[in-house]
Amino acid sequence: MATVRVEAVIEVPAQQVWEAVADVGAVHRRLLPGRVADARLEGDVRVLTMPDGSEIRELIVSVDHVDRRLVYGVVEGQKLPLTHHQATFQVFGEGERSRLVWWTDVLPHAMADAVRARTERGVAEMKRVLESA
Repeated sequence: MATVRVEAVIEVPAQQVWEAVADVGAVHRRLLPGRVADARLEGDVRVLTMPDGSEIRELIVSVDHVDRRLVYGVVEGQKLPLTHHQATFQVFGEGERSRLVWWTDVLPHAMADAVRARTERGVAEMKRVLESA
């Protein structure tokens, strides 16, 4: 299994970043407006509606407020040909700023570069949104 790790230093305190990450039903407003058109929760499943109308279903595995860690797995709807996709976000405090780390485990291994490109764009967008809030 390939693991992709992408991170960004965000000029916002860790608790503020964590509150946005942990608000799993509001990713379209708090982290990725424009990239995600809507989000809703159906039990432990987050359904993301993309701007083109397609949907991605993600099983929310863990929202750990003590360690500021979110784990989810894509269970349906991704456009990349992946047989496995699980991701973890973790927020670390660094004084008045924070470090957001996004790990993604994927299969097949050959898809790691495509996933890395997506997560790098996503982290850059999240950094911009969080710092402008």
